[in-house]
Formats: sequence, C-alpha cells, structure tokens
Amino acid sequence: MESTAEAGPAGWYVDERCTDCDVARQLAPGLVRAAPGRSELVRQPQNPAETAQLRAAALACHTRSIRPPGGRFDPAEPDDPFPLPLDENVLLCGHNSPRTAGANSYLLRRPSGHWMMVDTPRYGEPLARRWTADRRITDVLLTHRDHAAHGRRWADRLDARLWIHEGDLDAAPDADRVLRGRAPTEIGEGVVAVPLPGHTRGSVLYLADERYCFSGDSFYWARTLDDLEVAQSVTWYSIEELAASLASVAGELRFTWLLPGHGGRKRLPPEEMGRRLRRLAERAATLRPRPVDFTAVRW
Repeated sequence: MESTAEAGPAGWYVDERCTDCDVARQLAPGLVRAAPGRSELVRQPQNPAETAQLRAAALACHTRSIRPPGGRFDPAEPDDPFPLPLDENVLLCGHNSPRTAGANSYLLRRPSGHWMMVDTPRYGEPLARRWTADRRITDVLLTHRDHAAHGRRWADRLDARLWIHEGDLDAAPDADRVLRGRAPTEIGEGVVAVPLPGHTRGSVLYLADERYCFSGDSFYWARTLDDLEVAQSVTWYSIEELAASLASVAGELRFTWLLPGHGGRKRLPPEEMGRRLRRLAERAATLRPRPVDFTAVRW
C-alpha cells in the first residue's frame, strides 16, 4: 500500500478525501484497490501505460483524490484522455462531479453523426469547447435526479434538449422533454427510454441500438460478485419497486454493453446478459428495505 505519508510529493497517492466511489479502480484496476471505506494505491506506475491509467483516474475522480507526484493537479492538462473511447460509438466522459455523487457519464454517437450525452460530467468551459470542436451534441439524457445537477448548464451550452422523467422532474423542472408514465418511449435514432422506478421514482435507463444499456443507478456490474447487481443500500425510493421494474423488463431488454452511472461496466453476448438480468430480477424480489449505507455497496 502507498499511503499519503509514504508517497508524499515523490509519487502518486490517494488523499484523505476519497469517498470509495470506485471510479479510480475502474480506470486503473492494477494500481488502485479497495480498502475499508476508500481506495488505496497498490504501487507506483512502472511504465507510460500505467501512468496514463492513473492520469485518467485522477481526471475522473470527483474529489480529485488521485494525486500525482508533488500533489499538484491541473484539471486542464494537455494529456487529458477524455472523452475516452469504450468502442466506436460510446465515449466515457470522465471529469466526474461531486454534485452527481461522482457518477460516470457518456457520449453516444448516432448514425447521423450527431451525439447524445447520457448524464453529465462536471461543467467546465474548457471541456465544452474541446468536446464540441468536432461533434454536435443534440440531447442530454438524465437517468434520474441524483445526476441532474449540471444538466441544464450543459444543455444550454450545447444548445441541446434536456430530458428527465416526470417522477424526478423537481430535480430539473426546466427540462425541455419530460418522459411520462411507464411505457418505453423512442426518443431518437435507435434510442429508447425505459422508465425503471426504484432507485428513484423517476429513474430511467436508455437503450441504444439493442446494444448499449445506460442503466443509471438501477443496476451495474459488480466485479466482486462477477455478476449484475443492484445497490440495495442506496435505493432511495423503493427496493420493492425496483424489483418489480426489473421483473417487468427482464425478458424484454436486449443489449450487449452495460454502462451504469456507478459500478462496473460490462460487455457480454446479449443472450448471456439477458440471462443474468432475469436472474437479477429474481434475486431483487427477495430484497427488503435497509438503511442507507454507502459502505455496503458491493463493487
């Protein structure tokens, strides 16, 4: 383990502000590991590729707790890898925000060449200038209230439409498009909004091309379980409602990529993903409400 005292200004370290959000472990899995209530550095990077992983983790960390040698951090550094390609149509935004609980956000390319933003990174004009230099972002899709903090500002800067479900409308009352009810709704080229109340009253997942599932905080890939999972201990609205929502769609959703707001991303054949989703719905039906406890989330 590399503690702040051990690494100090001479090497990379994780400072005391870490909230155990898991983002650094997603981006630098061989260098950052889980410790009680936080992340810790396993060792110093040994080559340029590992240094690049830590740089990406530092620029994604919502508390800026991944600190480089010397401790000085420039969020506008020229080697910023974000938005980071996950495949030819999806980019990871990085620059996670403390106002969205450190959630991941994404850019989705459409066949027309336009893009959609799913949830948002922290707002910054340098980011906006760089990200819009060669792409047109037409829509900002909010999965639920916890991720709404920067939605209006990004939508205005991008001249884009802001989407949210009516169940969470008070978190973005000036949204341009309001999803209503429980029925799936086609909202753009190959993109369907699927209401999934449970984590919050207005939680939504977005499916694109029967390939990508942007699940917000409804479910994620738990690396510790090697399976799909729900965050039972941070389900704000109703775990029973979430279980019912999953049961209602588990046999219908078809996708290859799981792209959540929190927790691991995963790519599996659609048949395997469907089997695991049905199994998750069965497990979720056995869950009952429990006190909010961020430390109980199984990453």
